[in-house]
Amino acid sequence: MLYLVGLGLADETDITVKGLSIVKKASRVYLEAYTSILLVNRETLEAYYGRSVIIADREMVESSSDQILAGADMSDVAFLVVGDPFGATTHTDLVLRARELKIPVRSISNASIMSAIGSTGLQLYNFGQTVSMVFFTDSWKPSSFYDRIKENRDIGLHTLVLLDIKVREQSLENLARGKKIFEPPRYMTVSQCAEQMIEIEEQRAEGVYGPDSLAVGVARVGAETQRMTVGSLQQLTEVDMGSPLHSLVLLGKRTHDLERDFIREFAVDADVFDSIWKRDYAGKQ
Repeated sequence: MLYLVGLGLADETDITVKGLSIVKKASRVYLEAYTSILLVNRETLEAYYGRSVIIADREMVESSSDQILAGADMSDVAFLVVGDPFGATTHTDLVLRARELKIPVRSISNASIMSAIGSTGLQLYNFGQTVSMVFFTDSWKPSSFYDRIKENRDIGLHTLVLLDIKVREQSLENLARGKKIFEPPRYMTVSQCAEQMIEIEEQRAEGVYGPDSLAVGVARVGAETQRMTVGSLQQLTEVDMGSPLHSLVLLGKRTHDLERDFIREFAVDADVFDSIWKRDYAGKQ
């Protein structure tokens, strides 16, 4: 059996009782370590689980999945995923490959950012499509996220923006030369995301949002050090929310008064928040 086990969002104790039971009995335990990260290292997980953990990087999961699945028709293999097992399409690919090999599959769900973002006080049924924000380069600044945000904004819904992480990534030079040299990990911040969003609005100029649009920045959701900050996109370009992981929510025009009351406490500047709310959001529900 292949078990996809969700780990939750923060540390080693977030695993469910059912998930921990599976980890303890599995013949091999893999940790998917590139679509997201926990706030603790592998050694901490191994100590808590009482098991050795094999790191599964992008290359292993996407190009060598048969290595993970080897013997899973005869014994149990646990594949650990930060958040919920199906928060990334990569894991659907792994399940489809297991099916081809006639290997039974079971998933053990857990909290993910898609559900835990409700801790901001924003109502989950007021969210539209989720988008991803990648690190821009001088020559590559994709803006497909902008079109999805526009669709959400047209019907007044919030947009959850998931921020890029770079783990075990190679430079173009090392990739071209076939050198297995990896760049240091990078994790996008709320301030970087806000800057890039403003840059794309200036390029596209369709008025989907602007520097004064209200947004919620969150960091380390689910951890004891969880932090939340609310302000205009321009204000969020200047905030320092500390260590990863970060996410951002762009408010929709249908934001309810209860949602407003909840998030206002975390405003960078309550007077600025009130002014923008009155001008752009009040009465639009």
